[in-house]
Amino acid sequence: MNLQEYINIVHDGKADWFVSECNSYYHQNRINKIIDIKEYLSGSHAILNRPAEMWNGKTFEPRRIVLQYAKTVLNFSTSYLLKNPVTITGEESDVKIMKQIYKQGKFNRTDLDIMDKMVKYGAVYEYLFIDKDGKIKSKIINPEDSYPIYNEQGEMIAFIEQYTTDYNVSYYNIFTEDTVQKWTDAGGDLNLLGEFNNVSGLPVVYKNLNELDNTDGRSDLEDFVNIIDNMEDLLSKYTDSIYKFLNPIPVVIGQKLNIKNNQGEIPTNLVGIGLNLDDGSDMKFAHGQLDFESFESVWKVLKQALLDISNTPAVSMNNTDISNLSEVSIKLLFSLADIKAGLNERYIREGFEQRFERIEKLLRLQGIELDLDNLDVVFQYARPLNESDIIDNIRTLKEIGVMSLQTAIENCPMVYDVGNELERLGNEGVGKENERVKDS
Repeated sequence: MNLQEYINIVHDGKADWFVSECNSYYHQNRINKIIDIKEYLSGSHAILNRPAEMWNGKTFEPRRIVLQYAKTVLNFSTSYLLKNPVTITGEESDVKIMKQIYKQGKFNRTDLDIMDKMVKYGAVYEYLFIDKDGKIKSKIINPEDSYPIYNEQGEMIAFIEQYTTDYNVSYYNIFTEDTVQKWTDAGGDLNLLGEFNNVSGLPVVYKNLNELDNTDGRSDLEDFVNIIDNMEDLLSKYTDSIYKFLNPIPVVIGQKLNIKNNQGEIPTNLVGIGLNLDDGSDMKFAHGQLDFESFESVWKVLKQALLDISNTPAVSMNNTDISNLSEVSIKLLFSLADIKAGLNERYIREGFEQRFERIEKLLRLQGIELDLDNLDVVFQYARPLNESDIIDNIRTLKEIGVMSLQTAIENCPMVYDVGNELERLGNEGVGKENERVKDS
C-alpha cells in the first residue's frame, strides 16, 4: 500500500487528510502518553495530588515529598552507553569521510540527545539534510510532534511533523520519499506554504522494543514509575506520622483532681509549670510509637526493586560499599547495566544504519562515494575500569608478540578514537619502529 492508497482507504481521499491523521485516536493516545512523561519528569508526580486531611479538628496539609529518581536512572542509562563518543571503524578513506561529517554536523552531541529521548519516550526521529554551506546536518523531531504513517506491512510510507505555536497557529510538515510539503492553518484556513524536493528520504527512526506495537517504542519509565510513586507515598506518610502521632498527651493516674474555677486543671502548656497531684497519683506523657524498622525494611525492598528493574547498578547510586575491586568484580557489579546497554546499542545501531544510508545518498549528490560495507560503529561503555590490570595485560601480550599495535590501541582504556590514534602514531614513526623491532 502506497501513501495515496492509504489516504483513499483511511481518509476517503480528503485533501486535508493529514489533519484527521494527527487527530486520530491512535496518535492522540500516543502523544498524551509522551506529554504525561514530560510532565512527570518536570516534577508533576502523583504524590502532589494527595488531598488535605482533617486531624485533631483542624485541616492538616500532609507532606508531599517528590523523589526525582527517574531522572537519575534514565540519565545513567543514556550516559552509560554514549558518555564516550562512538568510534567509527573500517576502511581508512571511508572512515575519514564519515568522521569529517560527524565533526561538521556535531553528530556526537546529537547521538546523546537521541539516546536521551529514546529511553524517556520510546521513540525519536531524525531528519538529515544539506545546509546552505553544503554540510550534512541533522534535525531531531520531538516525539510529541511526530506522526509516522505505516502501511499494512509495517513500512513507513510518510511522516508528519505537526506543532502549534504560542499564538495558536498549527504547522504541518509532510514528508514522503520524494517531497516535503509545508501547510499551516494561519487565518483559519489550511494553506500550502510550499512543496520541496526531499533528497534524503523519510526521517530516521530510533525506537526500542514495544511488545504491543512494533511501529512504536515504549518508555523505560513505564517499568518503574509505580515503584517511585510508592516510595514517595511511603516517605511522605512516615514523615506525617512524626508530626501527627508523636505529639505527647499528658495522662494522670490516680484520684481525679478537684477542678473548680479552672483551679487544679492540667495546663495546656506544661513547660516551666509545676503540677500538684494528690497522694498516690502519677502523671506521665503518652505518645505513639513509630516502627522505624518496618519503614526501613519496606524502603530497602522498594529501592532494590527500582535498581533491579531499571538495570541500574547499586554502586552507582551509593547503595553499596566497594573497595579494591578487580576487573572481574567490576564487570559483575555492572553486568545488568551491560545487558541494558547491549539492548540500547542494538536499537540505536538500527537507527545508525538508516542514518548512514541517508548520508551516503546525500554524499552521492555531492559527487562523493562512500561504501557502507566498509564502515562500522564501536561503542565504549562508561563502565569503571581497573586500568592498571588492563594495561599490564596489553603490555604482556604485546611483548610476547601475540597482539598487534591496532588491537592494543583498540583495547586501551585511554583511547576512544582508534583511527585517529593510529594516524598519529604513524606520523611519529611508532608503527614502523615496532615493525623493525619485530623483524629483528
